[in-house]
Amino acid sequence: MSSHRVLIYLLRRDLRVADNPIFNEVAKISQQSQHPFTHFLPVYVFAAQQIEVSGFLSSDSERSPFPQARSQAGGFWRCGPHRAKFLAESVWDVKKGLNSIGSCLEIRVGMAGQVIKEMLEAFKQADTEIAGVWMTDEEGVEEKREERDVRKVAEAAQTEFKLWVDEKYYVDDRDLPFQNPRQLPDVFTTYRKQVEPLRGAPRRSLPAPKKLLPAPDCIPPQPAPFSMPDTLEDIIACLTKPLGPNLGLSNPPRWPTKAQSAHPFHGGEKTGHGRIKHLIANGNMMMYKDTRNGMLGLDFSTKLSAWLALGCITARQVHEHLIDFEDGQTDVGKGVHGYGKGENKGTAAVRFELLWRDYFRLATRKFGPRLFRIEGFKNDSSYPWKYPQKDKEVQHTVERFLEGTTGNGFIDASMRELFLTGYTSNRLRQNVASFLAKHLGIDWRIGAEWYESMLCDYDLSSNWGNWQYNAGVGNDPREARVFNPVKQAHDYDPHGEYVKNWVEELRPLDDPQVLFQPWKIPEDKKKELGLDGW
Repeated sequence: MSSHRVLIYLLRRDLRVADNPIFNEVAKISQQSQHPFTHFLPVYVFAAQQIEVSGFLSSDSERSPFPQARSQAGGFWRCGPHRAKFLAESVWDVKKGLNSIGSCLEIRVGMAGQVIKEMLEAFKQADTEIAGVWMTDEEGVEEKREERDVRKVAEAAQTEFKLWVDEKYYVDDRDLPFQNPRQLPDVFTTYRKQVEPLRGAPRRSLPAPKKLLPAPDCIPPQPAPFSMPDTLEDIIACLTKPLGPNLGLSNPPRWPTKAQSAHPFHGGEKTGHGRIKHLIANGNMMMYKDTRNGMLGLDFSTKLSAWLALGCITARQVHEHLIDFEDGQTDVGKGVHGYGKGENKGTAAVRFELLWRDYFRLATRKFGPRLFRIEGFKNDSSYPWKYPQKDKEVQHTVERFLEGTTGNGFIDASMRELFLTGYTSNRLRQNVASFLAKHLGIDWRIGAEWYESMLCDYDLSSNWGNWQYNAGVGNDPREARVFNPVKQAHDYDPHGEYVKNWVEELRPLDDPQVLFQPWKIPEDKKKELGLDGW
């Protein structure tokens, strides 16, 4: 028997080296004279049920053993090109970070349980003992299924399995005022009051390890029919190859002249922390309360959500950066108004939004599969939803909605921005969700699935919880909440700058009443502007 005793760590949405409890524990073990493991193997799996993996096939003649990774209601690719790129960058950044401290990251394709089973079998054949399989607990139906599958495989091999607390959120699970998820209040404000004051709520973050246990001498390769590229660029190419340029749309949006993305960021722990420091150094955190409903530019909101969703950074790391600024314990932001003067309305608002992420995640834990059901958390089956699968006219309406040609300037601009950049602001997300569910009366899951595909910052609980919230079937004390997108456009885009930025055909228009409601334009003028069919 080999003297190797290998610990496998299966990463999912915990793509960071610092403030990672498993890496922290392994670093402690590596400093002990006697420890239960001699080698350490971090593994990341591009999960075939959530992201299309046929681009990793070793040749065009091979066929994937997995069904296409498409959504249930709309049949969309579950992970579109923007998030695929951000995800690949984040995985690669962890790999580089681990390499720098003498470790590694093995990247695989498949289903988590199957990947671990194949690894255990290959190591056994090589006379190498796998002494443990660790992973971080996550919420979601598929995520729980993964955990059960990996546990089953490990226990069948008589290998230790351990599920760690997910520590990327603001309030640690072990500090919640309740243990049973059914005790989570159905109203966010009630929950918030239970955990306030927010400034003192998070635990301290964990330092980045300086050294980890070495990787095994021999690591089994990716099994056929897939092969894993050895560069970031090739991994991104494999993830995006099957998707096609139009993502199923007949008339996809085209990039408008001189339009600029509000989310030109790259994934990874390093860039995530760079973003936090930028926001503090430029005073954006302090102004967040006043600017968060903006729509154009880089810094009207924090835009930390993509890094938070993948666990590249943690909520408590964001909090500690704010604490250091508020207490004057850092050079970052020195000279900015509010430095060293405690919490202000901007930093308090950032903490408030971080807690919303916690809340939606806990709601997923409480309601489980109901997160994805059209009746929602409320189990409300009274609404007469329209389904595109059953009605060609509804199907056509959905196509116009996705392509950004509904005739509502505010909504169309948002849908085009989303398709082209993988981002749209929170203000617009609420309007879009209300428009599809409340104005059009169409199955809200179509919108939730399209957001899952398109958004760089897709987060399971926040996305589906917010769509339920705005569709009227989730945790919202105001059941009749309906956004008027024309009024909202007047309030938040009074000069039409945002709409004109993304809907180039409307740039010749000056009257906001027409700009925000181009469906009212006479037919001859529509033809002149290229708005036929609106």
